[in-house]
Amino acid sequence: MLEILFDFEGEILLFIQKYIRNSVLNPIITFITSLGDEGRIWIGATLGLLMFKKTRKIGIMSAVALFSSLFINNLIIKNVVARPRPYTAVKNLSILIPRPSDYSFPSGHTASSFAAATVFFRNLPKKWGTLAIVLAGLIGFSRMYLGVHYPTDVLAGATIGVLLARMAEYIVKKECDSAKKE
Repeated sequence: MLEILFDFEGEILLFIQKYIRNSVLNPIITFITSLGDEGRIWIGATLGLLMFKKTRKIGIMSAVALFSSLFINNLIIKNVVARPRPYTAVKNLSILIPRPSDYSFPSGHTASSFAAATVFFRNLPKKWGTLAIVLAGLIGFSRMYLGVHYPTDVLAGATIGVLLARMAEYIVKKECDSAKKE
């Protein structure tokens, strides 16, 4: 059963490579994925939110979500599942960026993107939250476009990111409410 899923995912990646990749999009998609490298864009936005009292609580939520994503996805799940990258398993799949050295499942770029973007979407004005969710989706898609993640890696990363964002919101709001009562 898993073999059928893996084959289907490989076909999706080959479809993207054959019918969507092109010389105009390649540098754009490579740039988009670079925004998610080491969580760069999300860490920068989080630091910006932490600077102002009005948005500090949102910044703390995002920081908790991002740290949780790093710990749970990159340090635990990737090493337990140990799924090889698609370019090692899908015949004729080429990649457009240097080969990542870690495992494939789940997508860390996607998980951190959705962790921060979900916090932003739920707590900032909708135009900023919507922009964050769109960027998170583009970063997730970029990972498949570039040939470094399977669709289920991206789907799992997005799902885990959303769940970690909700957990971070709950923890931070509970702590802030407890602090107010004291």
